[in-house]
Amino acid sequence: MANKKNPLIDTFFKNSGTKTKGKKTKKTSLYVLLIFIAIQLSPVLFINSTYDYFIGQGMEPDTAQAATSGWLIFLAMGIGFAIALIVVFRDKKFFDIWKGKKLGIGWAILWGFFGFLLLIIGQSLAALIELAIGIDPGSENTSNLVSIAEVVPAAIFAVVLFGPVMEELVFRRVIFGSMIQTTNFWIATAVSALVFAAVHLEFTHLLLYFTTGLILAFLYQKTKRILTPIIAHILLNGYVMLIQLNMDKINRFIERMEQLEQIQFITQIFFR
Repeated sequence: MANKKNPLIDTFFKNSGTKTKGKKTKKTSLYVLLIFIAIQLSPVLFINSTYDYFIGQGMEPDTAQAATSGWLIFLAMGIGFAIALIVVFRDKKFFDIWKGKKLGIGWAILWGFFGFLLLIIGQSLAALIELAIGIDPGSENTSNLVSIAEVVPAAIFAVVLFGPVMEELVFRRVIFGSMIQTTNFWIATAVSALVFAAVHLEFTHLLLYFTTGLILAFLYQKTKRILTPIIAHILLNGYVMLIQLNMDKINRFIERMEQLEQIQFITQIFFR
């Protein structure tokens, strides 16, 4: 008896690679999506038991809640990350979606660092535009992750390493990489950015996510290597986490510099 095809899945993944349109690559894309969905949903199954455990250890409710979120995020993303890499590297054709020659590894890495600078500039401009149209700056999602990382430092690995790699595999390779075969760069970028914002539950900052997705998609198309947007994404998340975790120290440093400037100003008045 012939196997029935799912028309929705077949349509979405029919062009998941230009050099291969085999069933293995289609299945790999689907598996990566399923793994990513499992990462998002699986912690829900263990929230109550994990929270009760930390409460039983004498933690305050707020601290226990942060510890629960931190460890579940770390474990879910870490396990999902490992499984996804095994699935992806078993399919040697998974990343063969571009025509033409890929950029060399060295140049791809350099473009990753350059892409990080582009992300900083792009997000800064997007934030200014959002502020001009009345959207409050700052991300609630980022703020929550920083609070969690202060209680569970291991969660930093999930935010800086596991998360960026998984998101690039899903949003750049599977969604953007599949759609660009049948649409154009802008449509593929818009759809991947919209889904990216939906996953983070922050439609208010859609412009920020679109700008980020636009730059990462450009890096992927430019180098034809997923390594480049992964590097840029890791550096961005690492930079944001580093700044946020040390915000108190940064503010104290700024206050001291302002005090020094005031002292210098007063000194110049009396001793000029």
